[in-house]
Amino acid sequence: MLNIRTMTENDIPAVARLEEMIFPDPWSEKVYRETFEQPGVEYVLATDGDKITGAAGVRNIVGTGEITNVMVLPEYRNQGIAHKMVAEVIERGRRLGAEEFTLEVRAGNLPAIALYESLGFVFEGIRPGYYRNPPEDARIYWLRK
Repeated sequence: MLNIRTMTENDIPAVARLEEMIFPDPWSEKVYRETFEQPGVEYVLATDGDKITGAAGVRNIVGTGEITNVMVLPEYRNQGIAHKMVAEVIERGRRLGAEEFTLEVRAGNLPAIALYESLGFVFEGIRPGYYRNPPEDARIYWLRK
């Protein structure tokens, strides 16, 4: 049964491995640990029993919630998991003091773009060459008050 829960420090190695499976330029376990230890950071996990099937994070940076590391294992996609996780981190970000939210997404990641737009995010700009592996622009989205 699918569950959304808070990520703990003990989950960091598994989440870093999950990201290695999903993203071509993943965060390392060290980067996750450093990020996780900062104030104003929350991560949620999607689980199927003991199996971590997805993750998403938010960090409050002076009233702006930066949505990070949204990922779902390919065999669990198209089930609304990412939608549930992003909605949850937005709610948690608000409790941390964020009033607006932003994120970057690969310009060619049409399913993710559709997800973010369905949650009310609006396209506001491009970061040329933001992604390196493979090279691709990032689309910048905002969810404003």
